[in-house]
Amino acid sequence: MKIRSTFLLAATLLATPLAASAADDADLRALRDEVARLRESYEIRIAALEKRLIQAEARAHSAETGATSAETPAATPTAAPAGANAFNPNVSLILSGTYGNLSRDPAAYGITGFHLPNAVLGDIAPRRGFSLGESELGLSANVDQLFYGAMNFSIHPDNTVSTEEAFIQTTALPQGLTLKAGRYFSGIGYANEQHAHTWDFVDQPLAYQAFLGGQFNNDGVQLRWLAPTDSFLEVGAELGRGANYPGTERNRNGAGAGAIFAHLGGDAGISHSWRAGLSLLATAPRDRQWDDVNTAGAAVSNSFSGSSRVWIADGVWKWAPNGNGQVTNFKLQGEYLRRVEDGSLSYNLNGVLPATGSYAATQSGWYVQGIYQFAPYWRLGLRTERLDSGTVDYGSNNFVLARPDYAPSRNSLMLDFNPSEFSRLRLQYAQDKSLRGVTDNEIFLQYQMSLGAHGAHRF
Repeated sequence: MKIRSTFLLAATLLATPLAASAADDADLRALRDEVARLRESYEIRIAALEKRLIQAEARAHSAETGATSAETPAATPTAAPAGANAFNPNVSLILSGTYGNLSRDPAAYGITGFHLPNAVLGDIAPRRGFSLGESELGLSANVDQLFYGAMNFSIHPDNTVSTEEAFIQTTALPQGLTLKAGRYFSGIGYANEQHAHTWDFVDQPLAYQAFLGGQFNNDGVQLRWLAPTDSFLEVGAELGRGANYPGTERNRNGAGAGAIFAHLGGDAGISHSWRAGLSLLATAPRDRQWDDVNTAGAAVSNSFSGSSRVWIADGVWKWAPNGNGQVTNFKLQGEYLRRVEDGSLSYNLNGVLPATGSYAATQSGWYVQGIYQFAPYWRLGLRTERLDSGTVDYGSNNFVLARPDYAPSRNSLMLDFNPSEFSRLRLQYAQDKSLRGVTDNEIFLQYQMSLGAHGAHRF
């Protein structure tokens, strides 16, 4: 019995470390399995996050390169976006509507001393009653790692649709260069590149209406260079068809318009920023026609052929306390435009053989406006503007065509409510003295709503 007990005790003592060893092995295997599962889970999650990051960077890059911002797109190559929807374009829709109460019949709208074609007058004249504003449908996306593309359709109150912009743009040229080709708003001035839903007032300034037909867009190519400096310095040049006012359709090879511009800007302390620029637009209109009245009071039709050059000086100053403009901010903006034209003018009365003589004109205009956000969501704006009919020489037709000495002017006051960055409600009052001897008191109510993905706006 003693031998058996001793044997059992020895067997138990030997089996105990073996059992403990087996249990340890099982625990180790379980720990290794758990670590493996965690590693696999985290690798899957990290891969998913990396994929989302790539897609988010692609969308952000698309918004930045498509935005009308003060800076040009980055001049370094970017990775092609990933994911099933990476190449689907961003879609944006701007809905706009206006109610206008005018004391003057808009059918008689005009700017005394400034010769605007009937089509241009129809575009810039205000409208009475309820009307659809200029609504906008936009599509934009990165094409690949080298190009970005965008198109914007404008839906007008008369149920017509036009292509405001349709262009491709490089995203990877070296040395701060960006090339754009297609239809685009010219880079001249400050307000010209802004889409209608970003305007601070219902309408464009008188100077833009008189010299650019409201806004100048062009079919052609544009090259910009962003200097590698601490301050913002941008230089650009354009060549295009020049079919829009102040140019005309020429039906010939070559360019009908050219433009150069330079913009300089920067910060002044933590609360102030600014930008200033100089621009030149040169066009060569052929048979640019407008209706007029001669010195005898008879209706006549005139046409101009020659050269037209518009110089623009612009400046913008912005203030936001400590750089934070969410609660309150102020923007002061102004531009001076000067146009010089020379060539020939054909004077036509009752369809008889036109009398052709020389034509030369130097005219100018300016506007200054201030926009003050005095509380969250609320802004108040005031704009004052004036035109100078300048000197006009009709050559041999001086005795039949009047040269009015009049300075058209307009003052506008607006209040708008912006409950978010996607919606705006605006009330505007304007006293318009564009026509000699006529004062038009104008009241506008406007809404603007933004749907879908939309890029940032210019400085």
